[in-house]
This record gives sequence, structure tokens and C-alpha cells, in this order.
Amino acid sequence: MAWNVIYYKKENDEEPVNEFITTLPPKHRAKALWEVRLLAEHGLALREPYVKSIQGSKYKGLFELRIQSDGDISRIFYFLSVGNTFVLLNGFLKKTNKTPVHELDTAIRYMTDYLGRCNKE
Repeated sequence: MAWNVIYYKKENDEEPVNEFITTLPPKHRAKALWEVRLLAEHGLALREPYVKSIQGSKYKGLFELRIQSDGDISRIFYFLSVGNTFVLLNGFLKKTNKTPVHELDTAIRYMTDYLGRCNKE
């Protein structure tokens, strides 16, 4: 099965994940893009250490790409939309052991926005 990976786009055309990736140092950026390609190639078969589902009923359906490069850790949140399409929502540099709630809430807000606009089309 072929998998599609798209970047969530806000109504103002900003793409949070694309903007996040461009801020990363070159080596980390390359690793992030490589993991996005892995997701496109392997889809739901891709497992840890590359991906992990977010726990908790509030975050049902939300996953994270887990990127590590030269001691820096980042995460990109995504979900499986209709059929075989993954939507990358937002990303951040991880500085603490626990994922910041505001990053998770942002991902949920973007997912809700995306699904709401898709259902109108």
C-alpha cells in the first residue's frame, strides 16, 4: 500500500511542521525528513523507536515521529486521516522528559481544524 504524507496548512497558508523543520540544524533537519520518508514508505508498520502513539483518551488517534540527532530530540505530531494519508500537524524541540501539554493541545487543535475543514469540502 502506498502512503501519503501531507503537511497541515492553517487557513492563512502557514505550515507549522514545514516551518519547524526549516529551523532545525542541517543534520537534524535531514534526520527529520528521513523519518518523514520512512513514514511514507512503511505507514502503520513503522514502530518504535521511530513512532509512538500518544496515550490518553483526549489524544486518541495522535502519534509522534520521534527524532534524535546529535543529542537533540524533537517530535512531530501527526494523525492518520482518510484512507492512507498521514497529516503532519506540528513539531517542537524536546527539552524535558515529559511532552509539554501545550504542544499536545496545539496538535489536537490543528487536527480538529483540519478535519472540520475537510468535512466541509
